Amino acid sequence: MEITVQTLKNRIKREGVVKEILKRHFNGKVYLVGGAIRELCLKKKPNDYDFVLSEQKDLKIMESLFGAGAFVLGKKPIQTYRIVRDDISVDITLLNTTIEEDLLRRDFTMNSIAYDIHGDSIIDSLNGIDDIKAKIIRYPSKNTLKDDPLRMLKAIRHFSVLKGFMLHDTLKDAIIELGYLINEVAPERIKYEMDQIIISGNVLAGLNTMTSTGLIFKIFPELYALKQMDIEKEFTLETYGHTIGGFKYLKRYCRLYKLDEKILSSVGYALLFHDLGKAYTFSFDEQKGLVHFFYHERISCEIASAIMERLRFSTHEIRSIESLIKNHMRIFLISSNESTEKAVRRLVYKMGDLTPSLILLTLCDMYGSSGGKENPSTRHIKIKCREISNEYNEWQKEPLPNLVNGYDLMELGFIEGPEIGKTLGNIREKQISGELNTKEEALDYALTLLNPQSDDNALDF
Repeated sequence: MEITVQTLKNRIKREGVVKEILKRHFNGKVYLVGGAIRELCLKKKPNDYDFVLSEQKDLKIMESLFGAGAFVLGKKPIQTYRIVRDDISVDITLLNTTIEEDLLRRDFTMNSIAYDIHGDSIIDSLNGIDDIKAKIIRYPSKNTLKDDPLRMLKAIRHFSVLKGFMLHDTLKDAIIELGYLINEVAPERIKYEMDQIIISGNVLAGLNTMTSTGLIFKIFPELYALKQMDIEKEFTLETYGHTIGGFKYLKRYCRLYKLDEKILSSVGYALLFHDLGKAYTFSFDEQKGLVHFFYHERISCEIASAIMERLRFSTHEIRSIESLIKNHMRIFLISSNESTEKAVRRLVYKMGDLTPSLILLTLCDMYGSSGGKENPSTRHIKIKCREISNEYNEWQKEPLPNLVNGYDLMELGFIEGPEIGKTLGNIREKQISGELNTKEEALDYALTLLNPQSDDNALDF
């Protein structure tokens, strides 16, 4: 990739934000720095801009220019002021040294390029432009990783997102050495970077790099038990290996089923966590020579829930991912020739809008296990996935209505609490199977469940 300094300056000066700054008089220097310059080098449109001001009073001019007040991020001695307007986010730091020393503290050389807006000059003391040309992700110094350990994960995120870019060997070695520091980072920040890796086009390579550097086991130590089991049991089909291998198919089938990034992210986490319980449910049938992991999905769900709480997943994400993990075997189980249309319908009614996500998870799990190869089993499962997808499309046109709700049950005498949810679930199952079709039938069935409850709670005289 060829780019001259003059070409880069011309691209920068065409940016609307820069044009507006050039119209104003500032008391000191205004530098554009960071990812925006990298994006312009790559002929991309920046979404975010980073500026450095040499005079603090110029912050008011920037607020006036963008028509919004700045709020503070980070802690002293280096604080960032953020201004958000419409779909543009601007981060501003104040220069308390030379611009060259300021660039030295930044995360990667490709983000350590500055443009003096009014002076019309490029400052590239760390040869960031050359690294962008060579598609190399390199740190200015190891101290930048120690100053903010999240940069180790950000490096892998850039590797996953920036097509053709590679981590420099010294950076990989530093991640291996300093990976333990990642636990000092706020969980929300880790979650954000993981989200970007999972929805990226190069997620498999990103996770493989996290594996080879050990960083994935620092963030998710629960995965290490799977890796160890693969080694100790000498599995041909590795449990951890097929989990990571499944990510090769995540983006491909996401596009095929036209799913959005939120769904992609949830399925990605479900794929990463779905077999965590296997390390704790391994058994071997010596007579048949078979390995079993009975009820591993339940244990996987419990472990995944703890991880998601730790990393501050939203309540909606946790519920969705838990449901996918609990049910990740269902399509495999109904993919035999003997399965009925009723089984397909029951699955769709049970999963609802998570049905496409479960299909995607199943395909990734399946191809991760088969190494991407087709066989009679994969062909059966793909056919079943198409049947489920078609049934889901029909369900969307006319969803199955709820026959009763919690208030109906309380009018019968149920006490508010978990028993109502359990009863509604039982009614739903029988509705799906065709045993209950009207509200009256559902209420009659609920009464049969209430009476034993009432007997148990009766007082003896």
